[in-house]
This record gives sequence, C-alpha cells and structure tokens, in this order.
Amino acid sequence: MSAYLVVVDTLADWEIGYLAAELHSRRFFANPLAEFKFHKVGVTMDEVTSMGGAAHTPDLALADLVLEEGDVLILPGGERWDQPELRPVLEFARDALDAGRNVAAICGAVDGLASVGALDARRHTSNDLGFLKQACPDYRGEKLYRQEPAVRGDNLVTASGLAPLEFSAEVLKMLKVWRPETIRAWYQLHKTRKERWYHALVASMGPAQA
Repeated sequence: MSAYLVVVDTLADWEIGYLAAELHSRRFFANPLAEFKFHKVGVTMDEVTSMGGAAHTPDLALADLVLEEGDVLILPGGERWDQPELRPVLEFARDALDAGRNVAAICGAVDGLASVGALDARRHTSNDLGFLKQACPDYRGEKLYRQEPAVRGDNLVTASGLAPLEFSAEVLKMLKVWRPETIRAWYQLHKTRKERWYHALVASMGPAQA
C-alpha cells in the first residue's frame, strides 16, 4: 500500500502538514512494520516550491504513477490548480476515481476536481459552494455537496482548506494504517488540547483488544 502526495508549486504547507508527518514517520501506525510507502509525485521530476518556501523534489513523475487498490492519491491546496499545466493531474485523479481508486483533495485541489467533473456524482465539500459554482461553471454536483469541514464519499475525501485535521483523519481512516481509537484520540488531542486525549492516544498504541 502506498500514499502519493502530489507536489506542485505554491503547495499549501499547512494543509497537508499533519498528514505528511504522520505518514512519513509511521509513529502511530498500528503495525510499524507494515508494507507501506509514502511518495511525492510531480507533474515532472522538476523541483517545486511550496507556499512556505520549502523545496520538494518528486520521487516519481505522474506519467510513471500506477495506483493500486488501497493506495491513495493526495492533492494538496495551492494557487495553481486552475492552470493548464496541472490539468493532467486532475484528469488522472478523475479517472482514478472512476476506476475505484482512492483520492483525497483539500482546498484549491477540490475546485480543480470540480473543473474536470470529478465531483458531479460523489459526496463532497469545498471551501465554499458559491465560489465552487462560480469558479467551475460546468460543475453539476450541488445536490451532493455537504457543508462540513471534510467529507468522504466512497473513494473520495474532500476538505476545506481550514480543516487540515479533519482531512488528515479522513485519509487515515481510508488508508486503515491506524487503529480507529488512535485516529479518534489523535484528532481530539489536536482539536481540544485536553490532557485526557493524550493519555487515550498513548493507550491506543497498546496491544489490540481481543
């Protein structure tokens, strides 16, 4: 199983920060020895620069990407999802969804998916429905829109750019690399900052209950 983070110029660092750190470190994996890889994918192999100035060098190019069952393709927010050079990524994601593969998108990447028709038949959310309709005149998914921070519709996760925690939790549920109790405690700890959730997180890493 693998997770593939698409890296693009102006990538919104904070929107995928929690998720990337946890997938790369494996520190809360139910099985730290599980066969799992976390890759960065670029439109090409050229280095890109995030909104925060971090440089990202892709591990592979989009043309070489093959999504297997159980993998997830992660599309971060950014300011260039409406540009022609990123349309191949959006079309790849749409076709992957149609083939039953997992895709997760946040913020501007959600608008990008709407522009290629990937949201018309799937439950989803975004930063704002009004903006989504204005930015993507061909969008036809309003009846499946949910006014929530993050939404999972079968093999698609979408989220507002203001919901990196919720986005991360939904992707972790999709990947099934953490125990459900670990996801809940981790999310609540970061959301509420209450000590009891730290203890719940530690306890969740103990031997699995029979």
